[in-house]
Amino acid sequence: MSNPQQLRYSKEHEWLSDAKDGVSTIGITAHAASALGDVVFVQLPAVGDTVDAGETCGELESTKSVSDLYSPASGEVTEINQDVVDDPALVNSDPFEGGWLFKIKVSDAPDDLLSADEYTAFASGD
Repeated sequence: MSNPQQLRYSKEHEWLSDAKDGVSTIGITAHAASALGDVVFVQLPAVGDTVDAGETCGELESTKSVSDLYSPASGEVTEINQDVVDDPALVNSDPFEGGWLFKIKVSDAPDDLLSADEYTAFASGD
């Protein structure tokens, strides 16, 4: 699965969409979902919570391990994907569409987020 060009990526394997009306969507990459294995539980921040770029804001539990979820940008959580909470396997089957995790009203996006091509090179170890 290729990384969508319109997204930006963190080195912690999260993606961030461009803001629409000041709100961006956040999820994990296909690379991260594959490395985790079958995701069986998702803990997300609550609506109204403030998240900080690079800081832990939830967890993903798979059949292999538990992994922290990091926010690629700072802001206030405006929505969570209840479908993923109810069916965590969506993170594996559709990480860039139906498997998105939460949305934030962005207050600050770091300058060090990667383009799709940069992230692909980073994730492959090049």
